[in-house]
Amino acid sequence: MTYTEPGPVGGRTGVGETPVRRSYWPLVGAAAGVLGGVSTLMLDVRMGMPDAPSDTMTIDRVNDVEVMVSRAGFLGGFVAVALMLVTAAAWRRRVEPRVPGSTAAGVVSLGLVSAAGGLTLGYGWKGAMAIYGEGGPESDGFDVQGRYIYFMLNDFGAYIPWFGVLVAAGAVCWMALRERTVDRWIGWVGVVLVALPVVGFIVMSVPGLAAITMPLWMIATFVGLTFGKSTITR
Repeated sequence: MTYTEPGPVGGRTGVGETPVRRSYWPLVGAAAGVLGGVSTLMLDVRMGMPDAPSDTMTIDRVNDVEVMVSRAGFLGGFVAVALMLVTAAAWRRRVEPRVPGSTAAGVVSLGLVSAAGGLTLGYGWKGAMAIYGEGGPESDGFDVQGRYIYFMLNDFGAYIPWFGVLVAAGAVCWMALRERTVDRWIGWVGVVLVALPVVGFIVMSVPGLAAITMPLWMIATFVGLTFGKSTITR
């Protein structure tokens, strides 16, 4: 059974499945935020390394990387990527047809797919450290210089791709505060969580700052879409 209704943006019409009172698919996005945040921030390859007099990571400390931390970050991260792609697909199927006049709605799914692609590499490099790091199953595959290259790739590898989620968050802010198809509180939460890394980009030029706030944005936004009154999920 299908329905035709006035689109929330531009007065256009959209055709889709019969709406239900509450949609639970956004919880997949919240789960992606939880797993992604844990895999990026809490399972950073530097976690579990013994303290050193200096924060400088020298080649002499590469063998201190805990391979089990790297493995957990790799596995959790790949699950997060899969959930992010499912969220993007569900958004395209369930949200975009309801707001055919909204460019911002299309940006959301593109941002999530972009982030998922980059994070696949970032979490994959964690897996490489789990394989080739000291104590890994193929620890003799590279010498310490080769491992150091993998460590450098891990430095920002699972952080920078969260920029795609930041772009998606900006689009949701537009949908909330301009188009009024998302609860306004979600928009204002997004403004704060987007502004913090953007200011950091400008002031410090640190490319991975989006990873600090975007997992929280995914959790808050997709839980809010599930249990709130946003037009796009009613």
